[in-house]
Amino acid sequence: MKTLRVGAAALNQTPLDWDGNEANIRDAIREARDRGVGLLCLPELCVTGYGCEDAFFSSAIRRMARRVVEAILPETKGMAVCLGLPVMHRGALFNAVALIIDGHIVGLVAKQHLAGDGLHYEPRWFKAWPAGEVSVFDWGGTELPIGDLVFDLDGVRIGFEICEDAWAAHRPGAGLADRAVDVVLNPSASHFAFGKQAVRERLVIDGSRAFGVTYLYANLLGNEAGRAIYDGGCMIGSSGKMVAKGERLRYAPFTLIDAVIDIDAARTQRAQLASRVPSSEVDKGVINVEWTVPPVDQQPATEAGQADWETTDSHQEEEFTRAIALGLFDYMRKSRSAGFIVSLSGGADSTAVVCLVRLMVDLAIAEIGLEATRDRLGVPAVKPATAEQLAHQILTTAYQGTRNSSQATRDAARTVATAIDAKHHELDIEDLNNQYTAMIEQAIGRPLDWGTDDIALQNIQARVRAPGVWMLANLENKLLLATSNRSEAAVGYTTMDGDTCGGLSPIAGIDKAFLRRWLAWVEVTGPAGIGPIEAVGAVNRLTPTAELRPQDQNQTDEDDLMPYDILDAIEHEAIGLKRSPAEVLATMTAQYPDIPKAQFRGWVERFFTLWSRNQWKRERFAPSFHVDDKNLDPKTWCRFPILSGGFRRELRELKNSPGAE
Repeated sequence: MKTLRVGAAALNQTPLDWDGNEANIRDAIREARDRGVGLLCLPELCVTGYGCEDAFFSSAIRRMARRVVEAILPETKGMAVCLGLPVMHRGALFNAVALIIDGHIVGLVAKQHLAGDGLHYEPRWFKAWPAGEVSVFDWGGTELPIGDLVFDLDGVRIGFEICEDAWAAHRPGAGLADRAVDVVLNPSASHFAFGKQAVRERLVIDGSRAFGVTYLYANLLGNEAGRAIYDGGCMIGSSGKMVAKGERLRYAPFTLIDAVIDIDAARTQRAQLASRVPSSEVDKGVINVEWTVPPVDQQPATEAGQADWETTDSHQEEEFTRAIALGLFDYMRKSRSAGFIVSLSGGADSTAVVCLVRLMVDLAIAEIGLEATRDRLGVPAVKPATAEQLAHQILTTAYQGTRNSSQATRDAARTVATAIDAKHHELDIEDLNNQYTAMIEQAIGRPLDWGTDDIALQNIQARVRAPGVWMLANLENKLLLATSNRSEAAVGYTTMDGDTCGGLSPIAGIDKAFLRRWLAWVEVTGPAGIGPIEAVGAVNRLTPTAELRPQDQNQTDEDDLMPYDILDAIEHEAIGLKRSPAEVLATMTAQYPDIPKAQFRGWVERFFTLWSRNQWKRERFAPSFHVDDKNLDPKTWCRFPILSGGFRRELRELKNSPGAE
């Protein structure tokens, strides 16, 4: 019986952080060796980081990546390890994996299918390697095979699917099965999105079953380059069964899973697959390596389990909480900030942001402990001694009121800030607002009036809030967080240089309707193992309002726009599915038959008009986290012209169509 202990590790890497990336790789290899792992799969482009963008074109970057690989070679003594890095070959750049065995590079496999949709932009930098092609690569004077390779290690055949390869319609795994591969390694950089893990699990399980192999999947972990958050969540499948699975969204620098696989048993399973037909190309591109597979010890392997939160009835709320909290944790430490500043209005959006910061602290401490959390965030060791003190040191909030602000929102902001242990300030900006208003009135020679100057008078209140919180951010060396959500971004219901101010916009990728549901969940239930933040109820009981008009006007967000669930539904149809105004109206009136068609016609017209008019705002938003495939970030997901015709003909035809009320 031939057995082999295999492992897959998730790494929290950072683009071009040579020291940090190398240290994580070394630590993962060392722990794998301590566990007796003979074959270890590490993530895609783990040496450089996946998110290097146009820096991939730099020859200096590629040289440094090779130096790092060469420095790591001695760590692989007695093991087989794969490392991802970019390589230039015959005038083209490739996303490649180096297979290292016992301290020596034995070959390079290049990615065949490039991720070029959504936030992925690989075809800008890399070329796809042609299936079946093999060449010779010059590694500093040493010739190495490169291409569509299979490695025969002491009779155990190893092949690769690199991330997107497994998602392609014609995935390379089928060809690997024809070449009698026993183990498929998948080094990945697969970003977080709601529900995406279930798809990955099917790829691993179905791949292992259909190809009759053991399948190793290794992913990146954490907020790598700023916008995308990676789950981690390594997996090992064999003959259609999940035999090991790592927890997702962890705070450790790396995580590792392992399993003992029975090569002979897997081959027996493969031999019984009626669909598998022996191929004449069984030995094509096979590199024979003289290496003795290390014996398997008696250490227990990783169990194929999952964290408790993965099995709750609130899976999406849990995913959102843990993804954004981890994203904030990594952004804080990688940007070398001392914490966060939030302009806390007493409304849903800013409350969601500050709760996520506090939950970041609690989740990190629950996993890695207070001391490790403090150390990784770079907080001085003298204090804090408790989670409450750490939260107080990291998070500063400020309520900034005018005469249009209500006592209810002031009290709600104070209640939430106290409950989450933030350092809270209450600032009166009425005089600043009046000074700007008086200055402009003098300049234009007339008084400003709500009847004629509504937008200007609203926006100046939002804008005079910015300098104070920016000043606090400078004084405390903290990162100012913007609080705009995706629903407001879609229609520009946000003041540029006001509530959009900040270096990071953590909830700009999520809609308002979900945020309100999430806050209700946080008030009553909260994340598994952490519990609720009951003080959020003070905000949940309020009607969402910008509080920028006089209080006697009873301003509400939904009166200004439309019901948020309707707005989000229209956005999905218009932007997500790219439907015309007429198509959106037809879909919406069928979906909501109790709402008059004339009302919907007005909402559809308002959405398309505001969407087109406000693309420039979306271009200026601070970086946001990607949490689902409805993101409106024009830099990573949803491109639209800043200047356009604004759907004027379509909306005119909609207004004049038969049956228009």
